[in-house]
Amino acid sequence: MRHNVVLWVLQIFLGLYFIGIGVMHFIVPEGLPDVLSWMYDLDDTLHLVSGTAEILGGLGLILPSLTRVLPVLTPLAALGLIVVMIGAVVFHIGREEFQQIGTNVLMILLLGYIAYGRTRLAPIAPREGATT
Repeated sequence: MRHNVVLWVLQIFLGLYFIGIGVMHFIVPEGLPDVLSWMYDLDDTLHLVSGTAEILGGLGLILPSLTRVLPVLTPLAALGLIVVMIGAVVFHIGREEFQQIGTNVLMILLLGYIAYGRTRLAPIAPREGATT
């Protein structure tokens, strides 16, 4: 029971976080705080790929479990976002942005917990009649 609550909180929080960051890749607003200033240095292709992956991953953390339609997609979304975060670590290492690296590693650990938790600790059963 306890794992289920923690997993839901993380899924919703990280899902909304990644959706928000993903949207930001498409609009790149002026006046971002210093911690996000790296966004100004990405090329358009990387914004498109990262933004799309983060939006889809964020939706994947929430919707399959919430609707109980293909809930197996939730741990897969978490694993996909881990790949994105590993790419972010490599990017930030090259720029010596160590604060961002720490944040990315934390995200990797939390996403790993979601993937493991929704696979082993508190899996979500598919809705009756829904495709597994």
